[in-house]
Amino acid sequence: MATWFKRKIIRPVRDGVLYVLASLVFVIAPIMPRKFLLSLNGALCKLFYRLNKKQPAIIVNNLTRVYGPDEEGKYRKLGLRVFQNITRSFTDYAIWGNRRSWDFFSRYFKVEGEEHLRAAYERGKGVLCLVPHTAAWEFSAIVPPMLGYKTSWVTSRIKNPALGKLLVRHRESRGVHNIIRHRCYDQLVELLRNGECLIIMTDQDSKNVRGEFVEFMGIKAYTPTGCSRLAAETGAAVVPMCTLRGDDDKYTFTVYPELPPVYAPDGSYDIIANTRLQNDALSRIIFDNPDQWVWFHKRWNTTPETLARFLEKRGKTMELDESLLQNEA
Repeated sequence: MATWFKRKIIRPVRDGVLYVLASLVFVIAPIMPRKFLLSLNGALCKLFYRLNKKQPAIIVNNLTRVYGPDEEGKYRKLGLRVFQNITRSFTDYAIWGNRRSWDFFSRYFKVEGEEHLRAAYERGKGVLCLVPHTAAWEFSAIVPPMLGYKTSWVTSRIKNPALGKLLVRHRESRGVHNIIRHRCYDQLVELLRNGECLIIMTDQDSKNVRGEFVEFMGIKAYTPTGCSRLAAETGAAVVPMCTLRGDDDKYTFTVYPELPPVYAPDGSYDIIANTRLQNDALSRIIFDNPDQWVWFHKRWNTTPETLARFLEKRGKTMELDESLLQNEA
């Protein structure tokens, strides 16, 4: 009874409220002073962080896992900066919800390393834009199309359908084609073969995609291998890039050099070695900017044991799951 009530009553009401609130933010934010909204955001963020117990605990746990014990009590402070960077970035995303042109965004965005993206794009074999969940990751997907690169973005389905449609609408209004990650592999191959850019994010934990346990920030993490498999099949370049928020409330979109492909002794594309190379590139970005990444995400939640139990619960062996997911990115 409790489960039915939650599924049929509580969840729809909650989803409806979230959708209305999000819609109001996108309507009201563009007509409000940016400086006021960012100041209000900072105050509310501090209050939420002080009252919240779950996310700060996850942040401290993840930072301890990567950096060791917090002997100076810095991790909670770092966690607050993470929340502030992310929420202020989304506030800006809403404030600029009606803006479409790069002429406007160039007032607040600096682009570094575009020559790496341009060189890979002009080869015509497609570009896998490897993007981490830094504070302004939504902007990382819309900057390339505003710069003139034909771009798609493969994303997970949001459980709140109305909210998902709202976000997709705002993404696509800036020129990026949003593809929901569900048996879309052939579609992704086609767009890469057409020479397009594909935004792909592999720094999150998910049992629902095909992956391998590969080091991430020095610790083995279940990592999607879709980027490597797409590169192997299409010859697309893998180019890391990210958007970082500065203390001056402006942004830097940085494109890094293309990752050189790694081949096995038999000449085949080495999926695990290339996935490790991609994780290393993402890890360097995070290590250089620790207050920009989503440390409240349970990145190392999946283990070989929990993955095996998950697949067993679904009534599939590891081998069957490989077959099931062969067309998932």
